[in-house]
Amino acid sequence: MGLRETYAAEIDALLARYAQPRSAVLALLYLAQDEYGHLTDAAVREVAELIGVPPTDVFEVAGFYSLLYRQPVGRWVLQVCDDVPCCFCGAEELISALQDTLGIRVDQTTADGMFTLQRVKCLADCNRAPLLQANLEYYGNLEPAKIGELLDTLRARAASGEALSVSGRFAGQ
Repeated sequence: MGLRETYAAEIDALLARYAQPRSAVLALLYLAQDEYGHLTDAAVREVAELIGVPPTDVFEVAGFYSLLYRQPVGRWVLQVCDDVPCCFCGAEELISALQDTLGIRVDQTTADGMFTLQRVKCLADCNRAPLLQANLEYYGNLEPAKIGELLDTLRARAASGEALSVSGRFAGQ
């Protein structure tokens, strides 16, 4: 089943928000990513068809935004800011602790598909450095000793059936 069949009402509501259907491209890519786990070529083409534009236009958008993933990622994408303020405040130690605890390196996903670890530049919350973003939620002033508790909390949230989005589909709701 495709997006239209599964999310007809949500897609219609998204398209109704905009004067031009192509303006819904990001929202529809978020929907596709949440449904399929990442943006496959078929998913990108499906979004292009929904908004009536050439697939190339949607591939360009999918390749530009950092919260749109062309490869599979975990249920939680853990992004650690490694810009100067965060590094001064312990980002490298935080990344090392995450790698050790999760048993993965940066840009890898745990075997259970729960966590993907990434380095990012500037999450714009320097006063809480070092900063980690889990999906779109910020966790600041983190110390390596707090990692286990945070990961347990995130695992419990995933197990609870809470709707999770690695791309922002539920942001602001």
